[in-house]
Amino acid sequence: MSSLYIVATPIGNLQDITLRALEILKSVDVIVAEDTRHTRGMLAHFDIHKPLESYDEHATELKLKKIVQLLDEGKNLAYVTDAGTPAVSDPGSRLVVKAVAAGHTIVTVPGPSAVTAALSISGFPADNFVFLGFLPHKKGREAFLKKVAGAKRTVVFFESTHRIGKLLEELEELVPPNRHLIIARELTKQFETIYRGTISDIKNQITETRGEFTIVVSP
Repeated sequence: MSSLYIVATPIGNLQDITLRALEILKSVDVIVAEDTRHTRGMLAHFDIHKPLESYDEHATELKLKKIVQLLDEGKNLAYVTDAGTPAVSDPGSRLVVKAVAAGHTIVTVPGPSAVTAALSISGFPADNFVFLGFLPHKKGREAFLKKVAGAKRTVVFFESTHRIGKLLEELEELVPPNRHLIIARELTKQFETIYRGTISDIKNQITETRGEFTIVVSP
């Protein structure tokens, strides 16, 4: 049977890619990518030239069957997302389930992850934490934030660009004023910024609301 490699890629700084990831990307027959345009740029940087197959959250069952068919034909595949470890807040798990059901081998090629990167610099307990993925834009947003506010463990979640100001206002209504958090903006990128303190502290610090945000809230 063929192998499907789940390959972690940089969340910002391209030098964070692992030697093993480069080796696998150079050796597989086809690279399955969340966004082929984004991945093509990364591959070009490392002088890797392989056929690309797209697979994102809108992928149909037909698309899934096509990718599994490549494995059935004896091809080894690598799956990468736009950034970080696949199958964490992206549709990679669907692909893994289908490949396992077809009898193929799933191999992890671990590496960068915004979740563990932010946790590691938070100073909060990380032996028992909960990751909640992306904060909903509208439906379920209040329930999500109430879950964060009531958590007895460290909580990690993502927020989309331009919404960080709104998030702080919402948290201020639900979270005790002495609760600490960090907001990591553009992790490992040129303009990486880490904000620390209470919600009111951070509201006074933030001057740039663009970018990708990882939020870690203390228990």
